[in-house]
Amino acid sequence: MKGWPGEPDMDYDVLVADGEAAANAGKPITDVIFDFGNVLIYWDPAAVLIPRYSQKTIDEFLDNDISGFYDVNDLMDGGTSTDEAIAIIRRDRGDKWADILDYYIKNFRDSLTGIVPGARVLVNDLKAAGIGVWGLSNWESSLFHVAEEQCDILQQLDGKLVSGFVKLRKPHKEIYEAALNQFGIKADGALFIDDKAMNIVGSNAAGIRGVRFQDPVKLRELLIANGVNIPAVQ
Repeated sequence: MKGWPGEPDMDYDVLVADGEAAANAGKPITDVIFDFGNVLIYWDPAAVLIPRYSQKTIDEFLDNDISGFYDVNDLMDGGTSTDEAIAIIRRDRGDKWADILDYYIKNFRDSLTGIVPGARVLVNDLKAAGIGVWGLSNWESSLFHVAEEQCDILQQLDGKLVSGFVKLRKPHKEIYEAALNQFGIKADGALFIDDKAMNIVGSNAAGIRGVRFQDPVKLRELLIANGVNIPAVQ
């Protein structure tokens, strides 16, 4: 199975306010909380592997049923060290996949391939409109400095919470509550943007409306349609 296990069906680029978030549907948006990978910055693990591995091997490594990559990625996001993750893969999946994971971690910098189009200007537009702009991401703590060094958009945020440092991770309700507390904001005015459906379900459980992101123009249009005063696409 390629990609993250456990992804529910969910449309992209629509506002979702289910469960605890239903009570906040229609309320003014005062704060936007962004995921990082493939929302603000591109993360592509395959880009790391191209210089050393065939497409067949890359496809197999990114198939969780074969390599367990996404399982240990979740563990690292939750506080497991990179050395521990490699040892787990070596124990459970064998030397081949453990060695590739080790190579991936050592060359992690190459997985961050740029800023998502429109993201930098959107963050600036939201701030100019008086909207709080925050970050909430699953990320292994010892690798996060790479993102901060390469992607200056992360420095534009009003604040950020990263899973590996607090040993909590999306989609569990507790990390959203921790983010609200750290940022000093309330769920009723918050909107969470993430590319993974499971994380939107998690935000809704904490009372935060969410959008499964795919298209930057549609996100801008959605924000405007929900009362956020930012420039429209002309």
